[in-house]
Amino acid sequence: MAQPKVDLSKLDTGMAGPRAQVLVLGSVHLSEMPKSFKPESLDPLLDRLAAFKPELITIEAISGEGCDLVARHPAVYAPEDVDRFCRDPSPARAATGLDVPAAIAEVRKTLKTWPAQPTPAQRRRLAATFLAANDSASAFVQWLYLPKSERHVGDGLDAALVALLQRFETRNNESFQIAAPVAVRLGLQRLYAVDDHTGDNVYIDDPERYGKAIQKAWDSAGAAALASRKQQDTLTEQSQMLALYRLINTPEAQRLKIDADFGAAMRETSPQHYGQLYVAGWEGRNLRMVANIRAAFADYPGARVLSIVGATHKPWFDNLLGQMQGVDVIDAGKILK
Repeated sequence: MAQPKVDLSKLDTGMAGPRAQVLVLGSVHLSEMPKSFKPESLDPLLDRLAAFKPELITIEAISGEGCDLVARHPAVYAPEDVDRFCRDPSPARAATGLDVPAAIAEVRKTLKTWPAQPTPAQRRRLAATFLAANDSASAFVQWLYLPKSERHVGDGLDAALVALLQRFETRNNESFQIAAPVAVRLGLQRLYAVDDHTGDNVYIDDPERYGKAIQKAWDSAGAAALASRKQQDTLTEQSQMLALYRLINTPEAQRLKIDADFGAAMRETSPQHYGQLYVAGWEGRNLRMVANIRAAFADYPGARVLSIVGATHKPWFDNLLGQMQGVDVIDAGKILK
């Protein structure tokens, strides 16, 4: 095997200036929580994340710019796939008069001169602009800042957009239930969407056969992986969210999960090499997501960054971010103690 000719691991030795601190929080997808789930059970987790004092928070969502891109290429990205991840921005465009590119430009302009004590009208206008930019989570951050008496129509928010923001208040989604409340606690004005499905847009000749092959590989999970899943299910049913997050962020739980998922896929024996296609798409997606994280704090040397992502991404995120110059990856276990 060819070995790297240039060792980059010590390039930042003796660097001038502060090092960035990045905490990757592996998360469950709250949309999959049972009906017994109590959002207030997240409070101990939020306390620990806020104590880390991130200056920038990234989330597993596609940016407005990314959604705008894939929507313009229906021959490459199937509209039914796009609709799973990207909200229709047309209602916000009708309310604000801004299409996605114009809204993104307006957000940038607004935040450059954002006052220390914005008025409710300014927050409503920024929330509407974020919605027009197809950045729902950042719009919700602005909504949470508003006193309940100020959460109403006006300044770009029409009745439809207000109803949308009100629905976000009770939506089980880690961007709304974890990232946004932490941002508000710390005085942050926005979140950064870093997901990217252009990297996993792999051609599959027979989706049904592909799905069966991958499911068969997953069904081969060993006893240890099954026991870990059962433990996670028990904590989920009991709404012991801090204990659950502590568990899924341990190296052992992650090793068991990725071996039962991607390791099993690499051992899958279909003549079409479906398992390899699956892993290739997964790695392409993670590479682009980590690139988006790096770009998000490129303008902020020494930033403290919280990246909230599905737990199965965490090993890739930790490994890839650990190769970046001037970046330290923080042990999530220590933060969640």
